[in-house]
Amino acid sequence: MRARYPDVEGFADVEGVKIGYEVFGQGDTTVLLVPPWAIAHSRVWKMQVPYLARHYRVVTYDPRGNGRSDRPVGPESYSIGPRTADLLAVMDATDTASAVLVSLSLGASASVQVAADHPDRVQGQVLINPGTIVSPFTEDRLPWLFGFEQELDSYEGWAKENAHYWQRDYRGFVEFFFANMFPEPHSTKQIEDSIGWALETTPETLADTRRGFSLDMGIDILGLCARVRCPSLVIQGTDDRIVGPGAGAALADLIEGATLVELEGSGHGSLARDPVKVNSIIRDFVATVVPPAPARTAWRRGRNRPKRVLYVSSPIGLGHARRDVAIADELRALHPDIQIDWLAQHPVTTVLEERGERIHPASAFLANESSHIEGECGDHDLHCFQAWRRMDEILCANFMVFHDLVGAEPYDLWIGDEAWELDYYLHENPEQKRAAYAWLTDFVGWLPMPDGGEHEAGLTTDYNAQMIEHIDRFPRVRDRAVFVGAPGDIVGDPFGAGLPAIRDWTEQHFEFSGDYITGFAPDALADREALRHGLGYRPDEQVCIVTVGGSGVGAALLRRVIDAFPLAKAAVPGLRMVVVAGPRIDPASLPAADGLEVLAYVPALYRHLAACDVAVVQGGLTTTMELTAARRPFLYFPLGHHFEQTFHVPHRLARYGAGRRMDFATSAPDVIAAAIAEEVGRPVDYRPVDPAAAARVAASLAELL
Repeated sequence: MRARYPDVEGFADVEGVKIGYEVFGQGDTTVLLVPPWAIAHSRVWKMQVPYLARHYRVVTYDPRGNGRSDRPVGPESYSIGPRTADLLAVMDATDTASAVLVSLSLGASASVQVAADHPDRVQGQVLINPGTIVSPFTEDRLPWLFGFEQELDSYEGWAKENAHYWQRDYRGFVEFFFANMFPEPHSTKQIEDSIGWALETTPETLADTRRGFSLDMGIDILGLCARVRCPSLVIQGTDDRIVGPGAGAALADLIEGATLVELEGSGHGSLARDPVKVNSIIRDFVATVVPPAPARTAWRRGRNRPKRVLYVSSPIGLGHARRDVAIADELRALHPDIQIDWLAQHPVTTVLEERGERIHPASAFLANESSHIEGECGDHDLHCFQAWRRMDEILCANFMVFHDLVGAEPYDLWIGDEAWELDYYLHENPEQKRAAYAWLTDFVGWLPMPDGGEHEAGLTTDYNAQMIEHIDRFPRVRDRAVFVGAPGDIVGDPFGAGLPAIRDWTEQHFEFSGDYITGFAPDALADREALRHGLGYRPDEQVCIVTVGGSGVGAALLRRVIDAFPLAKAAVPGLRMVVVAGPRIDPASLPAADGLEVLAYVPALYRHLAACDVAVVQGGLTTTMELTAARRPFLYFPLGHHFEQTFHVPHRLARYGAGRRMDFATSAPDVIAAAIAEEVGRPVDYRPVDPAAAARVAASLAELL
């Protein structure tokens, strides 16, 4: 799922060649993102588009040879003339009279050409790691640039940039190329994305593009650059192994008044690997080229400000919302004058709106993470780790919302409850920290699924290693790190080969709430007879609550349990089954059955769970811990390929002696019905859940205020 989809899509026609374009957002200022070499397409800008489109009108297009654009045959179709014509044609097709051009790599050649030949159409240009005929390239690559057609005895290193090798092992070249494009550690996702884009074209087409470059060698680059009059900014990574770290300086020296910004340690793919910095540089540059309209601002002296907290609560399910409002209540008890703003999205906002919490208006700009997760799921199957990796552009877009918000409004404390984008990008950009910051989570450590093999084990190890390095390098970023639970709730597995044990490392770097935070006191629900009466449940019926939490990934389980209902009712006279679809599943989409109740979102669902005789749930931590705290029997079905529900949650539940784990794949309706009959009303002896956990966390956070 994308973080933002285009408002307009279309094609420009350049002498019969179709060039696919997309337009995002609105505004008087257009930022046109010029694509690089056809080894990739316009999705290389996925970390920039959502952010820039909140401030400007943004146009992207695919280079001829990849994406939605045509793939003409012959080197002459890929020389600078046609590439420049493509840019101008896209401007015409999108009614763009003038724009700020932002280019990557080879796109710089077209940007400079248009800026020189059509000055009225270019308000300014940003050239990221520019690839032009003055690029020095690197000592490793340079010798092979002119041997593209030569058959070789060996194709090691940059010798892979060869027409004969591409026919033999195109993927091998692509993998090599992007490993060099992203030399920064922990770049597995950027490399994976780029390989996928490169495989959308063919070695034959890419060879034509490569031969087309040789036709540009006679360009009068000195004359072109001398005719550029618009403001120009060059961004150059100092570890650029594609065009060489001197490429930016070489071009900037030729353009009068050009500014050079070097990104120390960044490679050729700076826009993907360092998106927060690149996004900020682009926006600051556009603001100097096209100053924004004057705005009224206000400032309040620090001593006159109320204590302000910005709370960022993960939208993946409703569990975070319930524990976060419990912590917020305890914070207010300690600091009655604090103002808590929530940066949140559906379904978390459902809980917050019920309680009258202040949801910051900037929340409207957040890309929906729950929708992405739902789009990744199958029938009771969600490859959680891979789904999270594929959410990278959404996480970046949402961090940029946070970035703009805290840049405009002062806060005393930021709290992130599994707000992964916040924690990751603050450690990647520690200079962004301008308030006390607390991080909350109920699990630590990505774990591979067994069928993922060595590849997935390598990926989870790499992600864990990056997190460990972040904390070791920048311990000042997190003023508090709180694990919602006790040390015994943490799995004993290692983070990966050569890395420490998860529990040992977490004990060294986290505080502990002592127990899970359910948001309610079990003692307040101890009178089950009164509770059941108040909720409308009769003494002579056996109540089975079926719920899958706040996300939309549980529809398959709901249908399977509904199919089991007639069998369960036959086995348990007086059985009453209430299916709670939640805020993201339409009850009308579920099957009907005689005597079955299907409800949408139910406020204070924990009360119904405490009143039930048995529950059937997914393997999510919040719902299972609510049932544990209420001491009710329950069946739980971990989602397939969901590492947290497969490993972390069962480990914690086993410590409490709670729940009966079921396997969805092998649990036909008759199996579920039999399990319901066995568990309904069964006396349990769970470890108690301490209701003081929220107060302990709040007391720790209050110290930061």
